[in-house]
Amino acid sequence: MKQRAPISDIMTKDVITLNHKDDLETAERIFKKKKIRHIPVVSGDKIIGILSYTDLLRISFADAIDEDQDTVDTVVYNMFTIEQVMAKNLTSITSATTIKEAAEILAKKEFHALPVVDNNKLVGIVTTTDLINYLIKQF
Repeated sequence: MKQRAPISDIMTKDVITLNHKDDLETAERIFKKKKIRHIPVVSGDKIIGILSYTDLLRISFADAIDEDQDTVDTVVYNMFTIEQVMAKNLTSITSATTIKEAAEILAKKEFHALPVVDNNKLVGIVTTTDLINYLIKQF
């Protein structure tokens, strides 16, 4: 196992994002279609938050039953905006942060994804799943 391997070795570089003006129905469609659990929220080029699938489930159980369903039928989503539901106090890392340092951050915090930001620009995302897959490849 490389001791100083950078997070850029394992992060997702082609990041799917939401615009802060998108609605929650759009977010749910993306979560289901792309089979992901975390989406950074941007305003222009700047990351302003991160929305997790769990955040949606906290406000509505309406679509939790069938994750393969493509249609969204949740009235409660009209009552909230993405900015009201997303996490705003972000911890981010740079692409030079080591995999070990990222793992330590995720182990200590109560979230499961870290946006990777270089020069105030979102360049990737790393999740606990990425870290577990990296660990599996080492054995």
